[in-house]
Amino acid sequence: MLRGDRSPGRPDPALAAFPARAPATVRWCFADQLGSHFLDAPDQPVLLIEARSVLARRRFHRQKAHLVLSALRHRAAELGDQASFWQVGTYGEALDRVREPVSVCAPTTWGSRDLVLARPGVEVLAARGFVTTQEEFAGWAEGRGRRRLLMEDFYRDARRRQDVLMDGAEPVGGRWNLDEDNREPPPSDGRLPVPEPWWPEEDEIDEQVRADLDRWEADGEVSFVGDDGPRLFPVTRQEALRRLRDFLDTRLGAFGPHEDAMLAGDRWMAHSLLSPVLNLGLLHPLEVVHQAEGRYRDSVADAHPLPLNSVEGFVRQVMGWRDYIWHTYWWLGRDFRDANALAAHEPVPDWLADLDDTAVDAACLADVLGDLRRDGWVHHIPRLMVLGNYALQRGIDPAAMTDWFHRSFVDGYDWVMVANVVGMSQHADGGLLATKPYAAGGAYIDRMSDYCGGCRYDPRKRLGEDACPYTAGYWAFLDRTREQLAGNQRMRRPLQGLDRLEDLPAVVDQEVRRGTDPP
Repeated sequence: MLRGDRSPGRPDPALAAFPARAPATVRWCFADQLGSHFLDAPDQPVLLIEARSVLARRRFHRQKAHLVLSALRHRAAELGDQASFWQVGTYGEALDRVREPVSVCAPTTWGSRDLVLARPGVEVLAARGFVTTQEEFAGWAEGRGRRRLLMEDFYRDARRRQDVLMDGAEPVGGRWNLDEDNREPPPSDGRLPVPEPWWPEEDEIDEQVRADLDRWEADGEVSFVGDDGPRLFPVTRQEALRRLRDFLDTRLGAFGPHEDAMLAGDRWMAHSLLSPVLNLGLLHPLEVVHQAEGRYRDSVADAHPLPLNSVEGFVRQVMGWRDYIWHTYWWLGRDFRDANALAAHEPVPDWLADLDDTAVDAACLADVLGDLRRDGWVHHIPRLMVLGNYALQRGIDPAAMTDWFHRSFVDGYDWVMVANVVGMSQHADGGLLATKPYAAGGAYIDRMSDYCGGCRYDPRKRLGEDACPYTAGYWAFLDRTREQLAGNQRMRRPLQGLDRLEDLPAVVDQEVRRGTDPP
């Protein structure tokens, strides 16, 4: 059941009866619906629209704009005469020229669904590209009554339904979640023993995309942040399969133990780098999960088993967390993005908005921001515990941070970032998605990275010129949100710790003066 502009969990009759399939209409595919699983037949006519107005709405990362346009143009070239490809100012300009019946798989954001539902003559089908359908999620969620919709419970239900990593009715290895085995600090030598990931090669389509972006920016039609290429992420099905195979061949086994660690000299580590291609629709998440499980079962049969914690951790990311974030985006309603339970109202500072790592002294934040400027991507822990943790401590408005994440990451879409940022990162929902705020001092960053050794700030200090902005910011954050977090049992001990800090008033005053100036 798709959800409308209503209270969380209440069905919207206008969206409830999308058919699973349609006659052989022209299939309109958005730029994140580029896989064959968005078609009803291999030869179905396809409509692809490159609407320049989309790029003009926000100041996107340059590499995100390049990736999306390159993927869309490569798909048009691949389909040839099977596709009608329009390069126009707005979607409406192209749709006005189409005379055949048009169908579209339900798009991934509130705004784009409003667009297709308001368009006469466009048949809107059920969403595709996720493991769990919206009808299945609705059945699961409604069956839980007043209980919280925990990701872990959803993930277990999905594993049972899809029979993934199961031995009959029980999980392989006897445990559903091996996350406790995946929290090791980084290797002391500063690098994981895995090869460099496979990288795609740019072609003439990429050259034309770059020339167009240069021209539009020079003409003032669009504006970007971040560095230009080279393109790091796949834009075709074949490139996506190559990236998946490379991960399974060379890094899946090493993925788990250090998936929460950060290294200044190894920004890729053993991560799959598959989120952009999944979010473009070039791979289906279930095929990714099945291939990972197949590698695991083959390795067991060969008596050289891949580490189960690595395989399970990867499967949980793809069919657990990714699907959960998608479904909660719709289930919690369009007003969820405006939640602000901790009353955070500071604007995103200019240096952060511009990805200006040169303005920052804190080693962790400067390095992560530099990676993001260069690549348009960092993995989930820098996002949560460096970037998100900073915004949480400094009281930056969660809606503004959601928009910033959406614009700045190549895999960022509205559905990706609303629940991830509002619920997970900024705790702006008051605890609907996460049981406690993901706030941490410098000690966490010191334990899980190699950033602190050469930093001008000391993670053990909360007061003074060399006080770590994360350590001091953590205590100032707890002081500022003490009243809102008082009822959270998981925060009881940290809040009690505030009363033991004799220098708390000085720390708070120091951090108020720091504000959101570059740390």
